[in-house]
Amino acid sequence: MTKFEVIQSKIIDHNQLDILLSFWKFKDKKIVFTNGCFDILHRGHIEYLTKAADLGDILILGLNTDNSVRKIKGNSRPVQDENSRALIIASLHFITNIVFFDEDTPLDLIKKIQPDILVKGADYKKEDIVGADVVLSKGGSIETIDFIEGCSTSNIIEKLKN
Repeated sequence: MTKFEVIQSKIIDHNQLDILLSFWKFKDKKIVFTNGCFDILHRGHIEYLTKAADLGDILILGLNTDNSVRKIKGNSRPVQDENSRALIIASLHFITNIVFFDEDTPLDLIKKIQPDILVKGADYKKEDIVGADVVLSKGGSIETIDFIEGCSTSNIIEKLKN
């Protein structure tokens, strides 16, 4: 398998996810889940994702589809299409797998994965994080990670415009 094929293989569909989840749970792996748009990958994303990866054995990233990003961010986004965003993120060695979701929130994906740890940015209150109830009810934990000030896709876009 080429290195590019290895990267591509980290982007999985829901059927592949089912198989991997069974294997990881059998092996008693600690599964971490986070999600987002990750439109233009920047330092803040890297620090956030590495800290999330450090919390467990497996890091699954739920990636908003283009349609989902448009609903959240408006018609001018995403800047990069979902396949490009997924490929870039999959190239990070600490990302185990990426799964797309098209809904407004990743709740269905969280219910399916049943992660041990659910991670979001510290701009969220733990009790307001989508899926927190699902994770806590099975004995998992919710973790928030501080953002790097000034690091955001919106800031990069504004800087490019000016």
